[in-house]
Amino acid sequence: MTFAQSTYSEDNTFLFESIATDIADKGFSIRPYALPESLATLLLQHINTLSDDQFKRAGIGRANDHMINDFIRLDEICWITGTSDAGTAWIKWAELLQTYLNRHLFLGLFSFESHFAHYAKGDFYKKHKDAFKGEGNRVLSVVVYLNPNWSSEDGGELVIYDQNTSESSLLNNNKITVSPSFGTIVVFLSEDFPHEVLPAQRDRYSIAGWFRLNNSIANNIDPPS
Repeated sequence: MTFAQSTYSEDNTFLFESIATDIADKGFSIRPYALPESLATLLLQHINTLSDDQFKRAGIGRANDHMINDFIRLDEICWITGTSDAGTAWIKWAELLQTYLNRHLFLGLFSFESHFAHYAKGDFYKKHKDAFKGEGNRVLSVVVYLNPNWSSEDGGELVIYDQNTSESSLLNNNKITVSPSFGTIVVFLSEDFPHEVLPAQRDRYSIAGWFRLNNSIANNIDPPS
């Protein structure tokens, strides 16, 4: 059995159920150290094999509206495909999550796209949304962190702004702060939660992904492969 095949085990059931319940109840889910360790380790090993020139400066906007803006973000990205064992295993895991969420939350998720993200020391991504109501087809955002031995002094936190949740131990003035620790999973409704990435004090790696609706028109496929 290959690793990609092993991701079909029942070990994901409790995790997927927890994510689905969180999404239904509050629109976001934060699951520290929850990605299966074997998958997280495989992804980290793959990142360590990527050369600098495989990462490209990240921009804002899509297609003709795409542009580089150093004021908004400074990270680099490498799109994930099925051409590596790690990429295949990650995509298979995401497909399992997609199937579970469609069955239990009826979200109509159609496809998935994702990339590795590298934040060098001092890099950031200012407050933004992954999608705007009525203007896109990103439904659900997924972030996974691949940083072993991350400490609070290393910075690089994800900050999610939630205007609908009362204060709790995770919240400070409606801000949810998430440490980018190894294996932590964050899932949230793309249109509903502005968020930002604070400057990191050392190299910071993650995966950012989006489940999308099918907005295909005639024979024009959207999202693109």
